[in-house]
Amino acid sequence: MMSYSAPIRDLTFAATELADLHGVCRLPGFEEVTAELLQSILEEAGKFAGEVLAPINWSGDQQGVRLENGQVRTADGWQEAYQQFIQGGWNGLPFATEVGGQGLPWLVATAVAEIWHAANMSFSLCPLLTQSAIEAIQAHGSAQQKATYLPKLVSGEWSGTMNLTEPQAGSDLSAVKTRAVAEGDHYLLSGQKIFITYGDHDLTDNIIHLVLARTPHAPPGVKGISLFIVPKFLPDAHGNWKLRNDIETLSLERKLGIHASPTAVLGYGAKSGAVGYLVGEENHGLIYMFTMMNVARHAVGVEGNGVAERAYQQAVAFAAQRIQGREIDDPSGERVAIIHHPDIKRLLLLQKCRIEALRALALLVGGCMDHERRQTDAQLQTRAREMVEIMTPIVKGYATELGLENVSLALQVHGGMGFIEETGAAQHYRDQRITPIYEGTTGIQALDLIGRKLIRDGGAMNGRVIERIREQCGALANARELAAMTDGMAKALAILQESANSIVASAADNMQLPAAVSEPYLRLWGVVACGWQMLKAADVSLTKQQDKQPADGRGDQQDATFYRNKLHTARFYFSSEMPKVHALGEIISTSSQLVVAADASLFQAG
Repeated sequence: MMSYSAPIRDLTFAATELADLHGVCRLPGFEEVTAELLQSILEEAGKFAGEVLAPINWSGDQQGVRLENGQVRTADGWQEAYQQFIQGGWNGLPFATEVGGQGLPWLVATAVAEIWHAANMSFSLCPLLTQSAIEAIQAHGSAQQKATYLPKLVSGEWSGTMNLTEPQAGSDLSAVKTRAVAEGDHYLLSGQKIFITYGDHDLTDNIIHLVLARTPHAPPGVKGISLFIVPKFLPDAHGNWKLRNDIETLSLERKLGIHASPTAVLGYGAKSGAVGYLVGEENHGLIYMFTMMNVARHAVGVEGNGVAERAYQQAVAFAAQRIQGREIDDPSGERVAIIHHPDIKRLLLLQKCRIEALRALALLVGGCMDHERRQTDAQLQTRAREMVEIMTPIVKGYATELGLENVSLALQVHGGMGFIEETGAAQHYRDQRITPIYEGTTGIQALDLIGRKLIRDGGAMNGRVIERIREQCGALANARELAAMTDGMAKALAILQESANSIVASAADNMQLPAAVSEPYLRLWGVVACGWQMLKAADVSLTKQQDKQPADGRGDQQDATFYRNKLHTARFYFSSEMPKVHALGEIISTSSQLVVAADASLFQAG
């Protein structure tokens, strides 16, 4: 079982050189943020993750959580780790100082979040959902609700959840049946919610549930959903939050992975009704919840890549010490560690190039979120918003799908030892498996990408984003030296635009046709967007290599190695991943009719 070492230099490189930290630092309120501050924060986060969170990842998985007398108990060491986490101020990094936050950019918070997810995914889910709840209340809550809940949520003294799913309503929220009846200044809720991450636990003094429910005269479908704040504990006459609300933890789900994260089935209102407070207006709940969901979707993409980073580190360490076989070109020589075998190198390189590309893309979106919120130039703000809209389903969908492939490759490096629980490789695979599913499956992300982000405006916004990427790639300082990569990128962008055009055109005939190829289209976007980041990384690395060469030929050897490896990794991405663009483009142009025409009888056993 290996320890975790935060990839601080890689994170710093991606944030400063690829995600434009310097541009974010020029936004109002971020003037004191610097690359040096980022480095310091990452070092402290890496230390906490390595010394506190990573050591309880395996033990938490083995021990799991338990329900005792209606109260969920977390694994040994969890409470102590959480108290250290909130005492360090980690929960409030991107939130306003007025409510107790650190007032740092989402770009910085995104880099730190990868460290938490990599060190201990089960632990990191608690602050992930809390931060999402903060965003929803901040954006849509009343002044009183903000004053009541935000300081405690931002500090981490209280945690937050997202209550959407019901037994009969999975991803189809139009089927939500939880009922909310007005009574004075509040509502009484009754119903059941399932799959509630950290729906109950013993880490915080209170849990603030954000619950989707229907009022008695609400219209049918998603237009009749409202959003409510439903605390686990309510205030007594003296303002002490000690009164237990009518919420019961009915059971805990038995899951493939993330065993130390309690996933609860919650019952509301079995006695007198659970007291809840309406957020915003009735029947606007789904709109409000999307604020929470979009933050969570970006975070889950970061999570998927973070777990892949942890698995990759373990695979590298295992490959370096596992002695098996001899060099292919020296069959009579000494037995060697498997890291010297070409196929193991290939497996590790695949993981490395994907992780670096996806990290850069997630950090880019984090920086765009900052510009969307604080940019004073209207045109630049619009550009940032469009980038966030396009890239959020890609980061969520593609980073989790590729992350799952990566942890599978990491397990493969271990060979048979990877299938044995004691090595820890299997835990990463089991934990990672949920990431392409929750917060909207990959298929749902793909439908969002083609529906809301492509077809709705005939591809106009999508085309603008593609054109901006094309312009940026054409303006690279080392375009001539990287001609093969820049040419490949230009061709990939052309295929992406052609595929978008064909999807928009097919929608006019039958909306099932674009839906049938939505997932390949999301993957196509993912490959191209990651290629964009790797081309930028190659350009920066080439410039840095040239800058690091003084007249006497001496240079910082560590820096030289870092940038040389970056360039090598980028070139490998273009040789191994970018060719998929052509295949995906072909799939999009030829397979939709076959999918739509498939009759249910085709899937029956013959």
